[in-house]
Amino acid sequence: MSLKLGLVGIGKIARDQHIPSIAADPRFSLVACASRNARVDGVANFADVETMLAEMPDLDAISICTPPQAHFEAALAALRAGKHVMLEKPPAATTRHISLLQDEAARHGRTLFQTWHSRFAAGVALARDWARQSTLTGGTIRWKEDVYQWHPGQQWLWDAGGLGVFDPGINALSMLTEVLPVEAFVHKAVLEFPENQQAPIAARLDLRTEAGLAIDAEFDFRQTGDQTWDIELFSSTGRLRLANGGGLLEIDGKQLVAAGPLEGEYPGLYARFAELCAAGKSEVDWRPFQLVADAFLIGERRIVAAHKV
Repeated sequence: MSLKLGLVGIGKIARDQHIPSIAADPRFSLVACASRNARVDGVANFADVETMLAEMPDLDAISICTPPQAHFEAALAALRAGKHVMLEKPPAATTRHISLLQDEAARHGRTLFQTWHSRFAAGVALARDWARQSTLTGGTIRWKEDVYQWHPGQQWLWDAGGLGVFDPGINALSMLTEVLPVEAFVHKAVLEFPENQQAPIAARLDLRTEAGLAIDAEFDFRQTGDQTWDIELFSSTGRLRLANGGGLLEIDGKQLVAAGPLEGEYPGLYARFAELCAAGKSEVDWRPFQLVADAFLIGERRIVAAHKV
């Protein structure tokens, strides 16, 4: 018997990834959607999550893919209504929100799956195995894309809580924290803010481990031409490259995995959500969000030219 699912937030990522992945998984039936300005054919549509929950009490779960500023209230309402909850990344507007939602899920005996879709990229599992068998000596992250191509007209990205360049950049940090066998922290950071916006358009992070391993990370929304979503790790005996957002894996120049951007990631998320719901467990790991929050806390702030959405 499939779980009756409600989808909250009907934007590009919902239509491109969530809806097809739900339709392909027999463990879920999409029966309702909540959005202020969009509808999905063939299901019940509501203007907000509160109305959806009130009028469809037989929902088993909801998946939230609104901008992060709206995640907390929607997830809290769903958990208190006894529903399992899946959260699109970034998880919320503040780190405290995630902790409170985790407590709320436990209080009601519901699943909270706080997701990182990039951890389901094709090359990540093998990269994790390699890193755990290697003596790491350093690494780099280069996450650079054209914001006008991937986020056209999305002002929420630039508002307070929208994270700016860290909205895609947190994908790299989610893979790094999954792959590294040790914990990393922000040692130094420089964040570049457009003079007319509240979120950074570019950032440089000096990440370190307790043992002094350094990961140099660069994020930029001003990339033109080829887009760059690469992580490289260096060891005493070799080199690993995760490219194409984690879909391409090379070790010592030999290609081991080749998949397109996002290929298989959202089906993987929903498969994991179904497993967690069946087991009555939650999965919450907000270390990537902590790294971003810490970059805001200790980073040097630089003002750059205005950005037009």
